[in-house]
Amino acid sequence: MDTLPGISDVEGEVLKGMREVTVSEFAKAHAAGAAVIDVGEVEEYNRGRLPGAASLPLQDLSRDLTANLRLIRRDAPVSVVCAAGNRSLIATGMLMHAGYDAYSVVGGTSGWAKAGHPVVGGDRVRH
Repeated sequence: MDTLPGISDVEGEVLKGMREVTVSEFAKAHAAGAAVIDVGEVEEYNRGRLPGAASLPLQDLSRDLTANLRLIRRDAPVSVVCAAGNRSLIATGMLMHAGYDAYSVVGGTSGWAKAGHPVVGGDRVRH
């Protein structure tokens, strides 16, 4: 059985061939129903997230990459976000290394909100 890389294996390679999308590029994909994974901490996710984003904290993803990859569709591109865009770079590198068509959203949830897009937190929506 092949082992998939964890954070320590990929971290040094994160910027090599990294694929990022700007908030405006991502907004078009999001409007079209693109898959979004938020790799921020659960508390951050609960405070404010992109509408439709699934929570998969980077720590959980790296702890058991093989099991968590089963939660992510392989047949479509996946956009990865976190609060500011740093953890999403690491997660995107891990996903790319595992054969996923993954893209990190520059600026993360903060950049999304600053651009005027809605952020869902708890039971409220902010613009």
